[in-house]
Amino acid sequence: MKKYLAECIGTATLVILGCGTAMLVGCDAVNGGGYILTALAFGLTIVAMAYSIGNISGCHINPAVSLGVLLSGGMSAGEFIGYVISQCVGALAGSGILALIFKLGNVTDMTGGFGSNGLGGVGGSAIAGLVVEIVLTFIFVIAILGVTSKKANHGSFGGLVIGLTLVVVHILGIGLTGTSVNPARSFGPALVALLSGNSEPLAALWVFIVGPLVGAALAAFTYKALEAK
Repeated sequence: MKKYLAECIGTATLVILGCGTAMLVGCDAVNGGGYILTALAFGLTIVAMAYSIGNISGCHINPAVSLGVLLSGGMSAGEFIGYVISQCVGALAGSGILALIFKLGNVTDMTGGFGSNGLGGVGGSAIAGLVVEIVLTFIFVIAILGVTSKKANHGSFGGLVIGLTLVVVHILGIGLTGTSVNPARSFGPALVALLSGNSEPLAALWVFIVGPLVGAALAAFTYKALEAK
C-alpha cells in the first residue's frame, strides 16, 4: 500500500503546485510569462517527487506513465489499476485543496477552471487537441522509458531529465491545450470545477484522457521496437 499512497501524495503535490501556479499567474498569450512559470512549476515538482518518492513507487504520478510502464513489462495489470486509482484520488485531493485555499482566501483563479485543460488554443478542435496531447505525451513517456531503462546510465540525473522534459512539453503545449499529458491531472481540476459550477472543462475532458493514453501506448511500443536487438 505504501507505493499507492506515494502515488496519491505525488499526484496531489503535482496538481497543487502545477495547477496552483497556473491559477495564480494565468496562461494566456497576453501574459506569456505565465507559460514559463507554469511549465517550471510542473517540471520542478516532478524533479522533487522523483527524488522523494521515486524509490517507493517509481514516481509515475500519471496514468499515462503507468500505462507506458505496463506495456513495457514493468508492472502488472493489478498494480496498474491500483496506481491509476491512487493517482486520480491524489488529483482530486490536490484540486480540493486548491479550491479550499482560493475560495477561503478570495484569490482570483486566472485560469477560470482550477488549472483545467481546454481546447481554446486550438480553436476548439478536439482533433487538433488529440494530436497535441498524443505527440507531447509520446515525447514525455519515451523520455521516461529511456531514462529508466536498465541499459541507461544516467546515474542520479534521471529525475532531472524527466522533469526538464515535462518543462519543455509544457512550454509548447500550454498555449494549445494547457498541456495535460496526464489524465489524472486533467480529471481532478475538471471535476472540482464542475462542483464549483463550471462545467466547461468537463466537456473536453475525454481529449485529455484519450490523447495521453494513446501517446503513452505509442511511446511504449516504439521504445520496445527501438530497444530490441
